[in-house]
Amino acid sequence: MKFPALSFRSNRHVLVTYLVKELLLYFIIAFLFFFMVFFVNQILLMAEDILKKRVPIMDVARLMSYSLPFIIAQSAPFATLVGFLMCLGRMMTDNEILVIRASGKSFMVILLPVLILGVFISILSFFVNDYLLPLGTISYNKLYKEILFSDPTIELESNSIKRTEDATLVIGEVTDTLVSDLIFFDIDDHGQIRVIVSGATEINNSTEPGILMNLSMESATVCAFDMSDVGRYDVMQAGQTSMNVFANSFFSDSSSTNPREMTSFDLFKFIRQVKEEGTASTLQMNMYKLEFHKKFSLPFASIFFALLSMPLAILFGKHNGLTVGLIIGIFLCVAYWAAMILGQTFGIRQGLSGFWTMWLPDFFVGVAGIVFYLILVKK
Repeated sequence: MKFPALSFRSNRHVLVTYLVKELLLYFIIAFLFFFMVFFVNQILLMAEDILKKRVPIMDVARLMSYSLPFIIAQSAPFATLVGFLMCLGRMMTDNEILVIRASGKSFMVILLPVLILGVFISILSFFVNDYLLPLGTISYNKLYKEILFSDPTIELESNSIKRTEDATLVIGEVTDTLVSDLIFFDIDDHGQIRVIVSGATEINNSTEPGILMNLSMESATVCAFDMSDVGRYDVMQAGQTSMNVFANSFFSDSSSTNPREMTSFDLFKFIRQVKEEGTASTLQMNMYKLEFHKKFSLPFASIFFALLSMPLAILFGKHNGLTVGLIIGIFLCVAYWAAMILGQTFGIRQGLSGFWTMWLPDFFVGVAGIVFYLILVKK
């Protein structure tokens, strides 16, 4: 009398093993797809600032390697959705789901391996996002500073506008270390708006600590406007003048803390410390909280995507399930990505709750997954 139960457990084990292998296979395929998309995007971003400035190829390779944790963390959740949709959609088209149901097994037998694998992917993604990403960000920023100090012309692009933390540069044609025209806007120590216009300008490396570059200007004109009395202004002209550009104009002060360079535990302690000391503005506090919740919401989106993928694939994958799963998955990934970007934008600019702006897309996906699963069960 015990043999049927043993056979049932054995069959169930075989079924779960098969599902996990198929889901992992399609996850890996989808992961490689998204990895290449984000990897190429990163290369294009770097090509705009670094590659065309003839930075040594080994430094470029190191920068790319430091970007890998970010690319992996971004790819895993979307690969979960698209890979699972394609896998289950293919099984639905090939009537494998029908055979499983005809054998008397419920949809829960399929859903459990999907959710367990989603949890496993989320944990790995969280490790990459919470531990490897801060290490990569620190190393990336450090190396980029070294490259910039060795060749400050990397930050100056021909016929462009460069905004730093406290100034704006309108740049003419850049040839090697020479700039044909340069307009410099900033606010001096006395609160006056200062405009510097120069003809040919030579960019020189500086050996002084904290100074990124030295601008040697010819035919320079300096206009200083008094903010308290717009009718008052000072004008100075010089045939030759020199101006230092400090590194903190392009980089935040080394004493300040970048949330992306911290683990979730360190960021949590930092937020609590800053809150007790009252040293951060409301906008800064909201940005820190937003980054804290993002460290969890993005990697654990794999669980919500796994929950959604199973009923969607079965409901809409009867015909051409592989293709339909790919199309639906890509569409949902774009929608989720747009929701994350909008959430970050409104969270930073409008001061909306970091918790809701980061977790709301996940909650919507999770609720949709539950609704579609209930529809599937009642169908």
